[in-house]
Order: sequence, then structure tokens, then C-alpha cells
Amino acid sequence: MQKREFTDQLRRKITINFPPKRIISLVPSQTELLFDLGLDEEIVGITKFCIHPKDKFKSSTKIGGTKKLNLKRIMELQPDLIIGNKEENQKEDIEFLMRHFPVWMSDIFNLNNALDMIKSVGDLVDRKEKANEFAINIHSDFNRLKTDLQSNSSKKVLYFIWKNPYMLAGKNTFIDEMLICCGLENLMKAERYPSLNETEMKALSPDLVYLSSEPYPFKEKHIQEFKKIWPKADVKLVDGEMFSWYGSRLLKAVDYFEDLNKFVFL
Repeated sequence: MQKREFTDQLRRKITINFPPKRIISLVPSQTELLFDLGLDEEIVGITKFCIHPKDKFKSSTKIGGTKKLNLKRIMELQPDLIIGNKEENQKEDIEFLMRHFPVWMSDIFNLNNALDMIKSVGDLVDRKEKANEFAINIHSDFNRLKTDLQSNSSKKVLYFIWKNPYMLAGKNTFIDEMLICCGLENLMKAERYPSLNETEMKALSPDLVYLSSEPYPFKEKHIQEFKKIWPKADVKLVDGEMFSWYGSRLLKAVDYFEDLNKFVFL
């Protein structure tokens, strides 16, 4: 086993025993990527939200949630590599883990960041060829989507991620990037994940209202709540994983977006 140095998306350099044999993943979308790259034996710990693939979720050791890691359990597992994300994991937890183990961090706001992460993780875990293949296919799919949408006029959308208070995906988020890729204009111009009260919501005029399946699990019963505010808007339940997971789930995203757009751009 050799020592190799890698640079993460925070521009930090880490040195690991290569290839790593005991990996802990702290983020669902990156966990799915690692399993899809064929790292069944190497993954020794995942979070309780790393639900894909389902069979791997059932059989894998859980190390808490993305925002509340079980640091004691992680220490016991003695990983030789931890893979996390700046937005999804708590800074204090990550700083603690960095003092004990090599921690590679992603920082993702757009599709290019996601493709870079996929290729970098592939190199990091000795699955470079397969990861590059994933990235090429995803890039090709999104180029196809862009071409297919060229003749459509942009519609205005609000994308809700939480209730009580109502929270939305704003600018400078990966969800916003996916909305743009779908040929939509995000009406929420504030940065990150702002909250709105009902008065502020009534001042907006969306063509579309997307209710995400995560992190808040919006259901059919919530649609009428939003129709009361915007009677003319098309209110839809959408798969939050397709809009916010930036790993190998992107291989499925464009087909989902194209099916969704068939109804959006009628």
C-alpha cells in the first residue's frame, strides 16, 4: 500500500493509504456514488439518511445523521478515509474528524462541481475509469436536455423544501442549478434557503410550484394549501433526490426532468 496525496474541493490537501480500505461516507448522494463505483467491501460506515442502494443501507453500519454524527462510533471504526460535504455536515464535527483521520470534503453548487467531485472521488478510491465514465454520461445527458429545451419559453418556479416555516431553494444552490437546467426561472432570488411568510408568498406570481419530497416530505394533501395562495399556478410534487443529489443519481436525473417537462411545457 502506498501513500498518495489528494486535493479536495475546499483546496485542502490530504494524504491517504492508497487505495483506501476502510471508508466512511457522511453524505447520501456520495454514499450512493461509492456503492455504484463498486466499493461494497470498503465502505464501513454510512449515515442513517444514506438510503440508496436499499440493500446496502440495510446491511451497513450507521454513524448517525449528516448533521449529528456519532463521533464515538466513527472513532471505533478507524476509517482510513472519510468523505463529507461542506454544506451537509457540521463544521465542528468535520474539524474534530480531521484531527484524527484523512477527510476529503466536497463543495458543490453547480453541475460542473458535481462532475468534478465524481471524477475526483473516483481517483481517490481507485475507481477512476468508472467514475470518468459516469461523468461523461451525465455531461452528455444534460447537453441533450439543454438542446431539447431550446425552443421552450422559460416558466417561473418556486421550489419548496420545508414547511413551518416555509423554506425554499434560492440562488447559489445545486437545486437552483437543476431548475436552470430544466429551462426554468427560479423566482426566489435570495441566496441559499430563505424562508417566506404567507404575505410574502402572495406577492409572488409563479407559473409552477414544486413541493419537494425531501427534506420535508410534502404529500398530495399539501397541494391544496398552495393552490389557495396561487390558484393559477401548477403545483407539483417532485422527487427531491433528482434535484439535490449530486452523485451517480444524476445518471437518472435527466430522464426524470424530461418526463416532468413534458407536462410543464404543454
